[in-house]
Amino acid sequence: MTLNQYDVAVVGAGPAGLIAGLAMAETGFKTAVLGPPADPRDGRTAALFQGSIELLKKIGAWDAIAPSAEPLDAIRLVDATGALFRAPEVTFHASEIGEPAFGYNVPNAVLTGVLEKRAAPRLTRIVTAAVTGIDIGATHVTLTTEEGATFSAALVAAADGRQSPCRTAAGIIPNRWSYDQAAVVCTFAHTRNHKRISTEFHRRCGPLTVVPAPGGLTSNLVWVDTLNEAERIVALSETDFIRELEGHLGGLLGSVRPLSPRRMFPLSGQTAEPMGKNRVALIGEAGHVIPPIGAQGLNLSFRDAATLADVAASARANGQDTGGADALARYSDARRGDVTSRIWTVDLLNRSLLSSFAPVHMLRGLGLFALSTVPPLRKRIMREGIAPPQSIPSLMHRAG
Repeated sequence: MTLNQYDVAVVGAGPAGLIAGLAMAETGFKTAVLGPPADPRDGRTAALFQGSIELLKKIGAWDAIAPSAEPLDAIRLVDATGALFRAPEVTFHASEIGEPAFGYNVPNAVLTGVLEKRAAPRLTRIVTAAVTGIDIGATHVTLTTEEGATFSAALVAAADGRQSPCRTAAGIIPNRWSYDQAAVVCTFAHTRNHKRISTEFHRRCGPLTVVPAPGGLTSNLVWVDTLNEAERIVALSETDFIRELEGHLGGLLGSVRPLSPRRMFPLSGQTAEPMGKNRVALIGEAGHVIPPIGAQGLNLSFRDAATLADVAASARANGQDTGGADALARYSDARRGDVTSRIWTVDLLNRSLLSSFAPVHMLRGLGLFALSTVPPLRKRIMREGIAPPQSIPSLMHRAG
């Protein structure tokens, strides 16, 4: 049995794992990414904010992705709760903070396809059904694949999902919670141009969000509702689904026509503390799961990857063990505030919509009123929405 030695081994080859591997390789580490190939039929999309776009530029991936991405020039929030105190509609424009766009809506299949191609010359890509053995030693971790290959690394970046076997092997116990909600997602066509505006309807049972897709006349839908309602929505005939969706959109996008099958994802949340222990650093959903509200999930994962690359490079420059306890403690400290604040904000917004307590809706409405009328507050919220208030990892710094 041959033992292949690396500085860093990334377990998991979705977008989070691939970006982590490329970030580590960009920083000069001998890196391997282990996992199955992505499903090219994945019809989902991800709204990536400017920091994530800068990271894609740094690793040389953005130019190949950009033709399939749609800019998000504005974000509109609409109060559709039917509450007595109705909040004003609020629209944020990227131009208000000097940005060409808040970010870009990118198809998952395109993103993973391009990252796979960028990985080939920069790192070792190990295609495997699964990593079945994780043996953590004093100086390295030994990984064994289902096919019997064995690999060794001083640091493991665990991007192996919310059930993460690497997290379990490291002895990190996550905090989990669930919601009586699910997200129904699909892509649909419409007769009115979306004008690159992402619209979020705040409803009593959860937000309904339409995100611009390329071409002006297609959008991606994330419809959050109760579990029972989500099951009903998925089972609707196409005619009934169109009628209900058009009713919620209120003519915003004209007539609609589904382009992809509806899929349902139950909502849940999860955090891990610490984010690194016993030579394992958590990336993406191995470290945090967040409802699909506000487009925070994959952007958090990208910041995990860039931060880990920074921390590991600093440890190496100082002659320290890149997978040691001190380096992993610095990684956990660096990610704690960003992850906690995003999860807390999304959870608070979601629960405020679900609450039947009238003062909660009044406070939420007053908050939106302030956002619509106080320019300094608007700009601060916009900047913090697309980038964390903490220091930005070097791989996410804007060139020039």
